Amino acid sequence: MENPYNSGLERNPANHQPLTPLNFLARAAEVFPDHVAIVHGALRRSYADFYVRSRQLASALAQTGIGRGDTVSVLMPNTPAMLECHYGVPMSGAVLHSINTRLDAAIIAFQLDHAMSKVVIVDSEFMPLMQEALALTKVSPVVILYDDPEWNGARMIVDATDYEAFLGLGDPDFDWLMPEDEWDAISINYTSGTTGDPKGVVSHHRGAYLLAQGNALTTSMAKHAVYLWTLPMFHCNGWCFPWTLSAIIGTHVCLRQVRAEPIWNALADEGVTHLCGAPIVMSLMISAPETEKRDLEQTVQFFTAAAPPPESLLADMTEAGFEVTHLYGLTETYGPAVVNDWHASWSDLPRGEQAALKARQGVRYLPLEGLDVLDPETMQPVPRDGKTMGEVMFRGNVVMKGYFRNPEATQKAFAGGWFHSGDLGVRYPDGYIQLKDRSKDIIISGGENISSIEVEEALYRHSSVAATAVVAMPHDRWGETPCAFVELKPGHDVDEADLRAWCREHLAPYKVPGRIVFTSIPRTSTGKIQKFALREHARDLVA
Repeated sequence: MENPYNSGLERNPANHQPLTPLNFLARAAEVFPDHVAIVHGALRRSYADFYVRSRQLASALAQTGIGRGDTVSVLMPNTPAMLECHYGVPMSGAVLHSINTRLDAAIIAFQLDHAMSKVVIVDSEFMPLMQEALALTKVSPVVILYDDPEWNGARMIVDATDYEAFLGLGDPDFDWLMPEDEWDAISINYTSGTTGDPKGVVSHHRGAYLLAQGNALTTSMAKHAVYLWTLPMFHCNGWCFPWTLSAIIGTHVCLRQVRAEPIWNALADEGVTHLCGAPIVMSLMISAPETEKRDLEQTVQFFTAAAPPPESLLADMTEAGFEVTHLYGLTETYGPAVVNDWHASWSDLPRGEQAALKARQGVRYLPLEGLDVLDPETMQPVPRDGKTMGEVMFRGNVVMKGYFRNPEATQKAFAGGWFHSGDLGVRYPDGYIQLKDRSKDIIISGGENISSIEVEEALYRHSSVAATAVVAMPHDRWGETPCAFVELKPGHDVDEADLRAWCREHLAPYKVPGRIVFTSIPRTSTGKIQKFALREHARDLVA
């Protein structure tokens, strides 16, 4: 029988519009045109100006020939231009590709080719890196140079269009493009390439809209909140916070570099209410000299991901005036989609019990429809006993469209109607999940994912290495760093310094092992390396 509530009640432009976070900026500029949207050094930019500049960028891109489905790549730190790209690029119909500034030229070149980039917008600091990458690419994108006044380093003279001049070509009243469908791609972000080449994670307007609002609800962001950019915007589009802030008419406080003194100054001088980052950012702030720290009049919400911060660090943050909340997610879930929602009664528990509760990743975000720990073979939920391990899986509107130009990986990731995270965890009786291991042996160093396989492959290319295995080793500053166990070929003699120098030639600096141990690598009877034994060994080492 046909549903009577569908008869004669069809969708039309009056009652149905595609969801997109781009409308958040349009509304903010209309309702609060003079409110400060962006702070960057001495710069104060209103929402009216933010919106005009984003439309000019979209218009200028359109005049360059950019349209729906084209890719615009950006290599920039947390600057006003990076925020403008989060609106102006999709306003032209294009897809935003934010590049990790810590990557090496070869990986950047792979991403540019795979994404079929037609325009790259590059900050002055990273132009030498981009030039090195472009020398390796098959694509020949238009290059636009952003000259940030807060950058004090040397400028590279290149044949590129100046960003401000490029914006000047655009129409401030440009009738920007709404997505034809909210399922249209808004961005592509690349994974760290845990096995083989990095995969391009495609996000859509609907998911970005929902997670941006979910951020505000989850973090209790009030209207006109002030957000400090310590989280790189190239990480999952800054966990969608570039769009969240427009929804609540908040203020972005940009920060080129994550250093203790400017962080403390921004917290105090700009009245920052929220910031995000890995535990290393907390350590950086707490360990700063007393001369750099500032007294805060407000309580600041700090949202962290990666490994749970140590109990002592949490205590120090609380004493300094911060409330720390643990989040968890992946590039494939637009950033954080799980939150350790804190119960008031837990604050009355002994500190040890509180620390155990804070170590859990938590429960699903409001815009995430499904979160569970399943047996990947049977696809059935594991018992909620806090002990039985399974794979953490997601389902909902804030899960990626899929992997760009990689149908096989997409099909595998969505097997059984769930997104398979690859993370192993347990679920407690109250429904909260906790990660226990990473099935692909990912090492998380300062919030960055490092593939043990990539490091192993670099070591294997050395003529003296017979066998190697790389695992995570604890690090006081970065949380984790790679530790490599190496067996040398008979008759070969190299030392740790030699192999670390070799790795520096073939890997990004943060992927170079903190320690290289020459030893016999334990194996099973079938010859499989016993990484669990090496992890135990690595826990006792010092980087």
